[in-house]
Amino acid sequence: MKKTDIGVVAFMYAVCALFFALTLGLKKEAQTYPLFILLMLFLLTTGYVVKMLIDAKKKGVSSGLAEVFEGFLPGQFIPLLVMIVLYLILIYVVGFYIATVAFVTVSLIFLKIKRWQILLTNAALICLIYCSFTLFLGVHLPAGMLFG
Repeated sequence: MKKTDIGVVAFMYAVCALFFALTLGLKKEAQTYPLFILLMLFLLTTGYVVKMLIDAKKKGVSSGLAEVFEGFLPGQFIPLLVMIVLYLILIYVVGFYIATVAFVTVSLIFLKIKRWQILLTNAALICLIYCSFTLFLGVHLPAGMLFG
């Protein structure tokens, strides 16, 4: 077990608590799906806590701080962080679908992913988003200033 994992677990429980409180403010009919997702997140985090305790008993506790930044590539991190900010701005301007396809495409090209995998990823992602949000949940995604 690493001490750094304790912070991750605390953060995940805080996220669960925050979104649980926000979900209770929704209409009763709209609470089902978010509560299900929160339950899954809570159970996965609790499972990780159990694994951490088992590892702590078997192997002991280490700092883990040196391993956190091992393999950190600022040449990839900083451009992707800028792309994420631009993606959020693009959602506002051109809408969710166009911004998502552009973001995924540019990010994967930057990470040197093969073109056919980029096409497959975009197609699968758009189908998944459309089916889950538009068809299943009936949520209207942002259309953007240009098209909305």
